[in-house]
Parts: sequence; C-alpha cells; structure tokens
Amino acid sequence: MRTNLADWLWMCARCALLLMGFALAPMSAAAAATAPVVVIPLKGAIGPASADFVVRALARAADERAQLAVLELDTPGGLDLSMRSIIQAILASPVPVAAYIAPSGARAASAGTYITYASHIAAMAPGTNLGAASPVQLGMGGPEREPSGAAKAASGARSESAEQSTETRKQMQDASAYIRGLAQLRGRNVQWAERAVREAVALSATEALEQNVIDLTASDVPDLLAKLDGRHVKTASGDHILATKHAPLVTLQPDWRSRFLATITDPSVALILMMIGMYGLFFEFANPGMVLPGVAGAICLLVGLFALQLLPINFVGLGLIVLGMGFLVAEMFLPTFGSLGIGGVIAFAIGALMLIDTDVPGFGVPIVVVVGLALFTALFVFTVSGVALKARKRPVVSGGEAMLGSIGVMMTHESESGWARVQGERWRVQPASSRALPHEGARVRVISRQGLTLTVEPVDGEREAGHS
Repeated sequence: MRTNLADWLWMCARCALLLMGFALAPMSAAAAATAPVVVIPLKGAIGPASADFVVRALARAADERAQLAVLELDTPGGLDLSMRSIIQAILASPVPVAAYIAPSGARAASAGTYITYASHIAAMAPGTNLGAASPVQLGMGGPEREPSGAAKAASGARSESAEQSTETRKQMQDASAYIRGLAQLRGRNVQWAERAVREAVALSATEALEQNVIDLTASDVPDLLAKLDGRHVKTASGDHILATKHAPLVTLQPDWRSRFLATITDPSVALILMMIGMYGLFFEFANPGMVLPGVAGAICLLVGLFALQLLPINFVGLGLIVLGMGFLVAEMFLPTFGSLGIGGVIAFAIGALMLIDTDVPGFGVPIVVVVGLALFTALFVFTVSGVALKARKRPVVSGGEAMLGSIGVMMTHESESGWARVQGERWRVQPASSRALPHEGARVRVISRQGLTLTVEPVDGEREAGHS
C-alpha cells in the first residue's frame, strides 16, 4: 500500500514538473521576442564624437539586454583612431551588431567598410555601395610618390619622397592585415577585402551579396529584422538565436554630450575657440584686472586645445599659429613699422592651412575660414595697438610723473628752500639753480621731484625774490 502511494506521488510530481515546463516555455519565448532591437544611426564622417556615441550606445544596448544592435551606416569614411574605437566596441559587444548600409543611396566607404566587416551581421539596402578602403582615405597618409632613379643616384641617399613612400607602404600593410583579420573572423570574402584596401575598389549591394562580402540585403529595418529572425549569431558573450520579427525598435539619437563633442571637434570650430582664447588672454594681459576676458579666454583656449588633441593635427602648423600670434603681439610693443604684424598674419594663415593632417572629407579647415580669421586677427591686433599708442601719447594724470610741469604758488620761502602749494597740496620746494626762490604768491613750475621735495623754477613773467 505504501509502495503504491509513493509511486502515485512520484507520478504526480513528474506531471507537475512537465506542466510547469510547458507553461514556462511560451513565457521564455515571449520574453525573448520582447527583447528590444536598438538602432544606432551613424551618418557623416566618422570622428571622435561619432565614435563616442557608438561606443556608449553599444554599452547602453548591453545594459538594456537588447537582442540586436543595428548600426545604420551612411559615411564617406573617417579617422583611423575613431574607426578602431568603434570596431573594438563591436568585437567586445555581448549584443550582436548588424551593420546595415541604408537608406538607398547611402554608402559605407573607407572606415565604413572596416566597420561592416567587423560586425556580426552585414547587410545593405538596394542602391547602396561599400568599399574604397585605402589608408589614404582613412586619413593615415598622403598619396604614394616614388623618387626617380636619377635623383637617388645623384643624392646617394633616400630622399623625402622615398621616406613618404616607405611610410605609405607600412600603412598599407597594416590596413590590409587589419581588414583581412576581420574578414577571417566573420567568414567573409578575404580577397575582395584586400582589394578594397590596395586598389580602392567598391561594390554595389547586389555584387557584395554575390561575392560573400555581406550576408543579406533588405529594403528597410523592418525587412532586415524579418529576415534575421531565427538566425544564429555568436558574440563575445556566447551564442544567440535572434527573435527579431516582432521585436520592438528603439532608435538612439546623439545626446547633448555627443552633440557638444561633435561641435568642438569640428576643425574650424576648434581653431576659432583657440583664437578666441588667445584674444581673451591677450586682452587681459594688456588690461590687467578686467578678469572677464581672461576667464573666458582661458576656458575657450582649453576647450580648443582639448578638441585639437582628439584630431590628427600637424604640430608644425600649430607652432606656426602660435608663432604668428607672438609676432602680432610683439608688433604692439616694438617699432617694426608693420614687419612683425605682416609676418604674423602670414605665419598664422600658413599654420591654419597645415593644422589638420588628414584628407578625410569633413575634417579640413576651409580657406574662407583661414582668410577670415587671419584678417580679423590682424584687424584686432592693429586696432588694439593703435589704441595703446594713443594712450601712451596722453599726458600722465596720476603718480609722480604727473607733478612734472605742474604750476604752483609759493607760500613761504628762504634762501635755499621753501613751501609751495601744488595741485592743492603743500610741498617743500627748492630752486632749480643757485638763485633764490621767488617771493610769496609767485607762480612756479615743477621740473623734477626727489622724494617729498620738488625742484621748481619761476614761471615766465614772475620775479624772483632776489630781483624784486
């Protein structure tokens, strides 16, 4: 009887566990289906601001337990360091990342090709293209130039062009190895990846799908999610099975921090901030005690220098800018008749043109901005110089120098000293020569001062005491 009761209880327990399993399975599937899909738009040139935005967006997707992050690409390329920051975040992301080149007419050139190869899933919309991933377009160097054999024979040493060529080859090898490793990691076309770097070739969406450069094509994000439903993806955190067909979409947009960083890392804005900082400090040093120009100038200068250190700058160009500003300031204090001022404007203009050391679209300083800043700087410095020169020509109205030339009236006198009232004050006075001081009530002119004693002489038309 006890055995039958135990068997019956064990059977009831097994049935209960089985029913719980059937009940929990739909709940788990529903939970997986309700995990959001995060869309991260990445448009325009890739720089420090866009890299910061993507890295933080992927971290947020992981915190919100998203099942997929869609990186919507439309970029002409970008800076090498920023591109590598994004790729490192993708490789380390526990959330699968789908690089989706969209909408129609978009492209993923240069740095965008590397990011597409690094993503767990690569997709393109019809009418898009990717490729042209040479390091020149990544802002890592200039065009390759080989020196002639005659020049080598004449110099007997490697010329500057040969050094540039060697540097370019190093960059090309590094970029080729980098994209080849990404292609091998994701199982994509390695040969075409190297051609994209070495020959700057590009593909349309249809051609990319045929040559195993991407995984699929989709007309829009909902179509992409429908085609990815049920796909198996392996990430740094393990294997994932996507349930994206009815998943909710969450589109992330750059916040104030990303927008602020994007603004100050614009090369033109960074240069203008640095110039405003120099103007403010210059004005504060020329007029000590005003405080506000110095505070505003220091803030702008530090923000500008912070932005420049995030950009690929040419330090020779930065040095020329600082040298030009030094020449312009020196023009105020040295009688060079404009030589230092003109040299400062020229040095500043050349330095501004050389400042950004990359050919990436969107990261240059327009010539219009350079010319405008140079003219404004010259006008500012010469205007302040003119005001300062006029101030120097004005008579002194305070201090010991203000006493010189003042007219006073004798109050008492002796043979060698006396007292006179000058500028409403009583001063001890002495004659300018061996002659005696004028009589009481006579006017005198101050010609020098020694401590609290003034040296005076009679005003024309006044009689001295000894000749009255």
